[in-house]
Amino acid sequence: MTQRPLIIGGGPAGMAAAIELAEHGVASTLLDEASRLGGVLYRGPLRQGVELDYLGERYRDSMQALHGDFERVRGQVDVRLNTRVVGGEGGAQLYALNEHEQVESFAYQHLLLSAGCHERSVPFPGWTLPGVLMLGGLQLQIKSGVVKPLGRTVIAGTGPLLPLVACQLHRAGAELAGVYEACSFGRIAKETLALLNKPQLFLDGLSMLAYLKRHRVPMHYGMGVVAVQGQAELQRVSVAPYDADWQADLTRVSHVAAETLAVGYGFIPRTQLTQQMDLQHDYHADGYLKPLINPWQQSSQAHIHLAGDIGGLRGGEAAMLSGRIAALSMLRLRGTLGAADAEAKRQQLLGKLEAILRFRVGIDSFTQRGSAQLKLPAADTVICRCEHVTRGDIDTALAQGVQDMISLKMRTRVSMGDCQGKMCVGYCSDRLREHTGKDDIGWIRPRFPLDPLPFSAFAAPAAPHTAEV
Repeated sequence: MTQRPLIIGGGPAGMAAAIELAEHGVASTLLDEASRLGGVLYRGPLRQGVELDYLGERYRDSMQALHGDFERVRGQVDVRLNTRVVGGEGGAQLYALNEHEQVESFAYQHLLLSAGCHERSVPFPGWTLPGVLMLGGLQLQIKSGVVKPLGRTVIAGTGPLLPLVACQLHRAGAELAGVYEACSFGRIAKETLALLNKPQLFLDGLSMLAYLKRHRVPMHYGMGVVAVQGQAELQRVSVAPYDADWQADLTRVSHVAAETLAVGYGFIPRTQLTQQMDLQHDYHADGYLKPLINPWQQSSQAHIHLAGDIGGLRGGEAAMLSGRIAALSMLRLRGTLGAADAEAKRQQLLGKLEAILRFRVGIDSFTQRGSAQLKLPAADTVICRCEHVTRGDIDTALAQGVQDMISLKMRTRVSMGDCQGKMCVGYCSDRLREHTGKDDIGWIRPRFPLDPLPFSAFAAPAAPHTAEV
């Protein structure tokens, strides 16, 4: 008897992989922490009448087609919703908190991790004030159809998500005080040729900018947030011009009255599980840890595959393609599909993927952070929210000779809280690389469990799950 392939993550990559496997007669088990499939696109309160209009017509149609394909094969997929993976053991078993809030073990021979990404945290004075949100978090409110931000809203950061969320907010009736893109307009314009590799996406972007201009929503380029002020909650946002290295010109600070600030400086792969499983990683040039992936979507352990945003931010369409390639690899390893047939199908998918990758080169170029942004926090600015570690604490540790992440953790307690460094490790690793001049400053392996567990999880454990074909 052969164990089913195990898929972690029910977004576009995980769903596409399950479809590909099913089309070749291979049943799979799919775990997702949400209450419905579709990934981050469907997060937020669910109720009757919530539509997918916020996706835009082209992407909405693509996602609806994916769901239609999945429904046709759902009988071959054991879908476990409301099931959150909390750790892994070696390369053969995962542990998840199931819908009954008990820990359940899942053994596997072939595993696909498509756990997605999370937002990059950028500390600055006042960033912990109520009213300061991550851009993705604000978008979740819009998707719910029942929540709107309080008062005047400022959007700041970089990337195509800024104008998208601005348009969504305006359509939802929110009051927008302005959008501040850290990259200069000239630098974005230089990437036009790369962006034209996906002309429809490029035109979608232009239409969003035209919408904002038509509705008099100010769009500022080469400017970013430097601080916020307020008593108990946000009252004012301070912005300033950024140079090419994102060094803020503090002699030209302007202030915007606002009750909500949405900050979006991009996303980074969710690698807590891949780190805990001791897969090999490299530091990406844009300042995050990235698991190694070969052309078949295999990790450093050949039976563990990675697809979607966990391997790099390329969007939903690319996630679907990478999920299908990972499925082809598993079919090849299982002997279900011959090597030649698998390679021929992979080449077809790669042809579609290459145009997306060329488009992403343009996006990645203008959204790449400038290192001067590290200077934004003041000495008393909290960097690690869980342990209340300030920039001053980190500065002291560096002055005392700390040279790596483990030593910084021991000296300051960064990453020892419930989030295990999701909020603070990015800033800390950037500071260490800047301070030491070294790319490799080590990394902090997340501990089990990856997320806090309820007391119910400590009841008699569920029997090991071994899905059979």
